[in-house]
Amino acid sequence: MRARALCHALGGPRRLPDTMTQNQSPARRTGPHSPAPGVPGTARGESAAGRGTAPERRPGRTEAAGVRRINLSRVALAVHDEAEITRAAVAERLGLTRAAVSSLVEQLIAAGFVAESGKTFSGQAGRPGTALTMARTGHAGLGVSVDVDALTVCLVDLAGTERLRLIETGRHAGSDPGAVLRDAALLTGRALREAAGEGLVPAGVDLALPGLVADGVVRQAPNLGWNAVPAAELFAETLRAEGTELPVGSDNEANSAALAQLWSGAPGGARSFVYLSGDIGVGGAVVLDGDLLRGAHGFAGEIGHLVVDPNGPDCRCGSRGCLERYAGQDALLRAAGLDAREGGIAELGRRAADGSGAPEARRARQAVEQAGAMLGVALSGAVNLLDPQTVLLGGLYRELTPHLAPAAERELERRVVSGLWGAGSGRLCAASPAGDAARGAAGQVLRRVLADPLGYGAAPPATY
Repeated sequence: MRARALCHALGGPRRLPDTMTQNQSPARRTGPHSPAPGVPGTARGESAAGRGTAPERRPGRTEAAGVRRINLSRVALAVHDEAEITRAAVAERLGLTRAAVSSLVEQLIAAGFVAESGKTFSGQAGRPGTALTMARTGHAGLGVSVDVDALTVCLVDLAGTERLRLIETGRHAGSDPGAVLRDAALLTGRALREAAGEGLVPAGVDLALPGLVADGVVRQAPNLGWNAVPAAELFAETLRAEGTELPVGSDNEANSAALAQLWSGAPGGARSFVYLSGDIGVGGAVVLDGDLLRGAHGFAGEIGHLVVDPNGPDCRCGSRGCLERYAGQDALLRAAGLDAREGGIAELGRRAADGSGAPEARRARQAVEQAGAMLGVALSGAVNLLDPQTVLLGGLYRELTPHLAPAAERELERRVVSGLWGAGSGRLCAASPAGDAARGAAGQVLRRVLADPLGYGAAPPATY
């Protein structure tokens, strides 16, 4: 079954840290024994010529070109962040002269990255400024998420607006990895053809994959039954066989979703959070001060395999008592006496919200309460260790948050030493619906483009 949704807004990426967006030199102190500004090794009133030293070296063409390349990215990100902004406002934000910004903007317009919206804004000295926006055609980002029960393709334009979404459902657990990735590539080919009709040309495609992912390889994905699968290579081979050559990247699906939350505006504007993704398994990711925490090998965030009961049931990962054995989709439905054919998580939520004394309602409430308690146990360790602002519940947990949160908050209140995580603190909340793994993967492609507009140049004609 396939579904399509068009034109959902993705909020712009957050601003780069000040240390990256501004390059200000500290004021120098001068005195009898300190160098004068701009002249190394001279005391005040003493010329370089008098000391026999060479004058300060001026930047060469190569250095100037490198600075311009960086400033093109800074201007593009400023326009992207603000959605609409004048040249004067860009200059003020970045600490550049208006003349420099005008030159950079003209280059970005010529390359098809930026456009003038036609709106004008006054209120600053001089003539009213024309608003700049990101172009609606040209370069785009494409993301593909591979889940246990679905394939999803998402396309975003330079503004970060979602322009296309394709979904193909199916059970992939235990399936041949090559066949699953071939289906994902074929669905991507369909998305490329539809994107061409919108004048959009993806600069690359990123895969959002479950399990331990490094260098394009799924090292281990217990819920799919995959081990040492060269996912990016298998996916790219099918694309090439279909006549498409695109750079292919990859990441863990929870990492991709967490980045989508960050860029679309996490609840409360949080810049440090733990993200949980509920599905057949339980994925996790950590964002600290606006940066994704990857760990030494890229495997950070595997909270679903945090042990909450050493004597608990065996897990597919080889351990026992893992969180996902209590709070994964299969465990939740089994505890509630449901299966996916009976409405799955939607039916579980309906029964949990039923305040009656009916046996099926009581059993559903008990199932989500047990899962919520185990989530609280696992999260309390993460909160004590990382001190995030908030925890975001995504995937199937998003719609179950009202039912899961009370039990989880009781455990957090009891176990977190800071005392900041009691009931009603608002720190445990549903993730934004605007950010999922496919969208985050598309956003990662987009970020690479905006980080180097000069390197990507103007987009080629859309001919897929």
